[in-house]
Amino acid sequence: MSNATYSVRTISVEHVTISSANPFENVRAKLSSLAPRIDDGIFVLLRYGESKRALQELEACPALSIFSQRDHGALLAVAGLQRRSIQYDIGNPLTASKMTRHHLSAGLYAPVRVLLREDTGGQVAFEYDRPAFVFGQFGCDEVDEVALQLDRDLRALLEEAAS
Repeated sequence: MSNATYSVRTISVEHVTISSANPFENVRAKLSSLAPRIDDGIFVLLRYGESKRALQELEACPALSIFSQRDHGALLAVAGLQRRSIQYDIGNPLTASKMTRHHLSAGLYAPVRVLLREDTGGQVAFEYDRPAFVFGQFGCDEVDEVALQLDRDLRALLEEAAS
């Protein structure tokens, strides 16, 4: 007999697509310049109990950074396809902590997953699920307030990268 319980609930999300008339590589490069890769040194500081110093470093960071990226287009080579598609984790550790301190499960969605893809017709676009909807499932006003700001910041970043 198991001590584990399993529960399921359905949530609604709003899916966003931001199209670009620019070439894939231009959009990718612009995103990288606007949202630099997060400095992993911050996490080292936290691991060694240097939370005040880490906070100072985080407060100096841009509103959004790239935590990681995966080349999904390269994965399609196993199916004999050649496509360009990069999945990014984009966020801000301070923003995440402002949500997870009120509802720890918000950490499941922070940072936000964003896809930059080029379809078979050459159309380039970003896709993501709006943070306000994803984080809204927790029914927490403090989380909702931060998620709304994250919505605005993410949209502004991706529209600028796409322009």
